[in-house]
Amino acid sequence: MAYVTTSDSVEIFYKDWGPRDAQPIMFHHGWPLSSDDWDTQMLFFVQRGYRVVAHDRRGHGRSAQVSEGHDMDHYAADAFAVVEHLGLKDAVHVGHSTGGGEVARYVAKHGQPARRVVKAVLVSAVPPLMLKTESNPEGLPVEVFDGFRKGVADNRAQLFLDVASGPFYGFNRPGAEVYPGVIQNWWRQGMMGSAKAHYDGIKAFSETDQSEDLKAITVPTLVLHGDDDQIVPIADAALKSVKLLKNGTLKVYEGYPHGMLSTHAERINADLLAFVQS
Repeated sequence: MAYVTTSDSVEIFYKDWGPRDAQPIMFHHGWPLSSDDWDTQMLFFVQRGYRVVAHDRRGHGRSAQVSEGHDMDHYAADAFAVVEHLGLKDAVHVGHSTGGGEVARYVAKHGQPARRVVKAVLVSAVPPLMLKTESNPEGLPVEVFDGFRKGVADNRAQLFLDVASGPFYGFNRPGAEVYPGVIQNWWRQGMMGSAKAHYDGIKAFSETDQSEDLKAITVPTLVLHGDDDQIVPIADAALKSVKLLKNGTLKVYEGYPHGMLSTHAERINADLLAFVQS
């Protein structure tokens, strides 16, 4: 198993598949999952000649279950540690949900200054800000996130089962086709990680205002979002993000859920490939 040790001595697990001289695509997973959530996309791109990389965020998956550092600054710095360790250049960075926030912070603070990133993709991503505030009245009330914190603290296993069985993939919608294996895989990934990291990570993905990150990004950025996203409502995220990006393109999927990378992988993969090749 491959690991890199960060500057604050945290072991970060990563996958690195494909030719070492091929263009790299690096994938950043959502809360509370792991790099395994990208397996479908990684197989799709490695079969087309790309080098694909994905890591487990600190406290998630197979990375070290440390107590501290569960915030966007550390998430982005950890990703940069993987990039530097592998010598990735001209990379495309793709982030889902919380991973989209990680990508935005990474590109703005590390990838562009180091000239290691050429494009970015934000999929069902949390930026610019999920929490309702005076300056962000369209956001979600703090009680929503307090409910997630209570669920993690009281019965994390049941919370994860409920989220995966319901709103994450839209399986709670009338007539939805339900995939039990997808639910079980989401639960498996979540339970591999640290309850402390998951608890602290709720603040990171809900309260981090990334407006300045988005404004700083100059590389071409594709924003993908389903208009039936029950986890990160499109009005709070993608519709605002694309207005802040200097070189952003928005693609909206009618009726698609937050977890559309799994439920509609064929369509999303094709659109990702078209963007990478453009």
